[in-house]
Amino acid sequence: MTQPDFKPGTKPDIKPGLTEEIPQPRTSELNQLDFQPESRRGFRLWPWGGMHIRELGPRQRERIARHLLALDLHDRYLRFGYVASDEQIRHYVDSLDFSHGVVFGIFNRLLRLVAVAHLAYSVDRDLASCAEFGVSVLPSSRGRGLGQRLFERAMRHARNEGVELMFIHALSENIPMLRIARRAGAVVQRDGSEARAYLRLPPATFDSRLSELIEEQLAEADYRLKRQARQFWDFLAGLQEVRQGLRQGQQTGQTFEPPKVAKGGPG
Repeated sequence: MTQPDFKPGTKPDIKPGLTEEIPQPRTSELNQLDFQPESRRGFRLWPWGGMHIRELGPRQRERIARHLLALDLHDRYLRFGYVASDEQIRHYVDSLDFSHGVVFGIFNRLLRLVAVAHLAYSVDRDLASCAEFGVSVLPSSRGRGLGQRLFERAMRHARNEGVELMFIHALSENIPMLRIARRAGAVVQRDGSEARAYLRLPPATFDSRLSELIEEQLAEADYRLKRQARQFWDFLAGLQEVRQGLRQGQQTGQTFEPPKVAKGGPG
């Protein structure tokens, strides 16, 4: 769980000769990612059959903030490399530049963000084909491979955007994050309490672009259905409250003021 830390005028600390040692994922593995991003891990591809990955935008800043604020101190330490305060997390979310990166999220049935990943593009012209990955998953949703799925989704998106080198800056004790990187074929270098993982990506293909397009459509359909379901259950809850109020009013002789039912839903 790392924090993308690109800053204007800075370069990632890549040691001389490292890029020649970075392996490229095997074609067979990439084909599996292109055509079966979810089903091979037991997730159904039907829009309402699982937890799909949705690209987030500026309108979801508050949801992203709530997700990160829900992390405990140890998880914040792993995610950011330091124990980020609430104020620092707010500043991080407010400073997200969606024009130089992409944020992916996984919603549960209650439309709560249970996992968030940030793929940040380099702002250095000399490293325009580089991107850094960071991810966080709420404790209640761990052990389900969500971090791995987000990494694969980010890797596919990076390929399609022309990114050649994807890297992760993590603490050495962040074993789950480093394990995800190794599974993808990344080279991991440790330097004391910190570690860096580098993965060279192949060019985009028709299959990788089509796969991402399908994933986006499924994610949007899944989100709309979850939002409609939530609105429906909120409506039923409001009706139940009205019925209970009417019963109590009949028993006590008091007039019941029905609650206002909110229209619409989260974007």
